Amino acid sequence: MDILTLLPQFGNAFMTLVAFVVALSVIVAVHEYGHYIVGRWSGIKAEVFSLGFGPVLFSRMDRHGTRWQLAALPFGGFVKFLGDADAASGKDAEAMANVAPERLRQTMHGAPLWARAATVAAGPIFNFILSILVFSAIMMTQGKTADPLAVGALKPLPVAGITLEEGDRILSIEGIAMPEVGEGFDDLIDALPTRALLDYEVEREGRRMTAQGPHLMPPLISGLAPQSSAYASEMLPGDVITAINGTPVVAFGELKEVVESSNGAELDLQLWRPDGEVFDVAITPRRVDEPQPEGGFRTEWRIGIAGGLAFEPAKETLGPVEAVGNAVAQTGGIIQSSVSGLYHMITGAISSCNMSGPIGIAQVSGAMASQGPESFIWFIAVLSTAVGLLNLFPVPVLDGGHLVFYAYEAVSGRPPSDKALRVFMTIGLTLVLGLMLFALFNDIFCP
Repeated sequence: MDILTLLPQFGNAFMTLVAFVVALSVIVAVHEYGHYIVGRWSGIKAEVFSLGFGPVLFSRMDRHGTRWQLAALPFGGFVKFLGDADAASGKDAEAMANVAPERLRQTMHGAPLWARAATVAAGPIFNFILSILVFSAIMMTQGKTADPLAVGALKPLPVAGITLEEGDRILSIEGIAMPEVGEGFDDLIDALPTRALLDYEVEREGRRMTAQGPHLMPPLISGLAPQSSAYASEMLPGDVITAINGTPVVAFGELKEVVESSNGAELDLQLWRPDGEVFDVAITPRRVDEPQPEGGFRTEWRIGIAGGLAFEPAKETLGPVEAVGNAVAQTGGIIQSSVSGLYHMITGAISSCNMSGPIGIAQVSGAMASQGPESFIWFIAVLSTAVGLLNLFPVPVLDGGHLVFYAYEAVSGRPPSDKALRVFMTIGLTLVLGLMLFALFNDIFCP
């Protein structure tokens, strides 16, 4: 075998690993910093802040007496507080026995209940804050679609005779009035005839006129879903699907209908690339469990492409208050769909293959990084929400498990015994390791 043929594969694997390590390191650093800073504010002393595990590559001591270190295995991190036995904040009985009485208040196990609870909860909360800040920043940078809809830059399409121009304000298409942005848009698209050129009534420089424009939602690829058939093919964002199984298509809805009714049969697609190249791709749809707006999931056949308008819509500035509100809603939606997905996997309503492990997450990291910095940063925000939610599960060794113990202490007036805590921690660690092995099994054997 020619070793040169392996270089692209090695390069892709390396970039995937780098993207995964970067994404995980950012999320872990924010999570652990939440624990650290709230613990410090609460009067609990952090002895070690570590990004990574294993042999220490670099460390320094700060003026608060905390050793900040970078370790060789960049797949996690921890904060070790005074009196902790391990990274999971297990109690070190021997160390606690040797702590001077006046310093007990600075330990994780001698601090008041409110300080311990706040310190533990801060990790997931900081993950959610990271997500909200990132979503807000991206939304403010992108802006929002201007209302009424106006044409920004036209996208390259294999359609002749287009007279629609940048700056045109769209009043109607084929006699169908343009609805307000976000209201009835799908109904408009469904009502449009499937022709390559449509009549647009527009306002241009203060005058009403008719212009010829492409179908509002052409079979244009605006994005590729990681771990999808399309991503594994030679398709690229910007490509236009011009025919399916030899039949011409001019609207994204036609493509969607054929894929959904394919029952997994291979499809022959003809594609046009903006440089003028025309080529064929054979692709097999995959079954996908999709969350629904009203809750629950629906199983569909998908090839993994996202559509888009025939032009970039004109944008207007999104204010910080509106951006933060939308970002909070986005974060809440991720939490809701994640909890719903887990519930439906447990009940058997959807496939357990929807749960990805480290390999799957690494593949998605690499895929999102390959689509540009904005997509990768957005993915970090999504993953940060997922990590924050996972840590709130009421499983011993996770933050949620510690919060359950603190809730028990608040109700009973005393913490669980050290022996009980050791048993619960062992059970929790077993559950977490079992879940990781199950997810890894999915990465290797799920289609």
